[in-house]
Amino acid sequence: MIFFGHVLLGISLAAPIGPVNAAQLEKGLKHGFLHSWLVGLGAMLADALYMLAVYIGLSQLLMYEGVKVFLWLFGCFVLLYTGIETIVETAKSKNQLTYTRKKPSLFQSFGTGFLISISNPLTILFWLGIYGSVLAKTLTLYESSQIWLLSSAIFIGITLWDLFIAIVSSTAKSFVSEKTKQIISILSAISLISFGLYFGYLGLTLLLGS
Repeated sequence: MIFFGHVLLGISLAAPIGPVNAAQLEKGLKHGFLHSWLVGLGAMLADALYMLAVYIGLSQLLMYEGVKVFLWLFGCFVLLYTGIETIVETAKSKNQLTYTRKKPSLFQSFGTGFLISISNPLTILFWLGIYGSVLAKTLTLYESSQIWLLSSAIFIGITLWDLFIAIVSSTAKSFVSEKTKQIISILSAISLISFGLYFGYLGLTLLLGS
């Protein structure tokens, strides 16, 4: 029952629309299931690294203002670049009938998810806040082997959600019109750019205020 509860926690944490979900939808509609799922897997690798950092006590490093400023601004750059690139590629496919869109490699899709997640300060805040508090509680109740089992349950929940997004977006690819795909791609890009601008604002506010 406790294990299942942690699986649900992973699903509920992955479900809110954010940069990773937006990128998964865009990749799934354009390039299919595998590319969308690999975006999610790349993001999960970043999650695993942050989880490990919290577990071994490196979270204090992430609390320094200089580190936080770097993460906010780096996240801003990654999201703005990804969003603008998506808009440019969509515009090319819309305006040039002879334009053949270059399909990204599987590694590029994986890297996109990893970069978006590893540079997302909201991901860091989650692992420091929610997972940190869950870890503090479970440390007092369970052995280390059980802690890793419950942590794995969170990742199972995240994986299930990533699979769901990949299946939905890649299934929609077959019957959604090209115009609708372009609209969704633009909306996904706007979402990424919006998050990027927000991260940039927070980073500059912290930098100029320090």
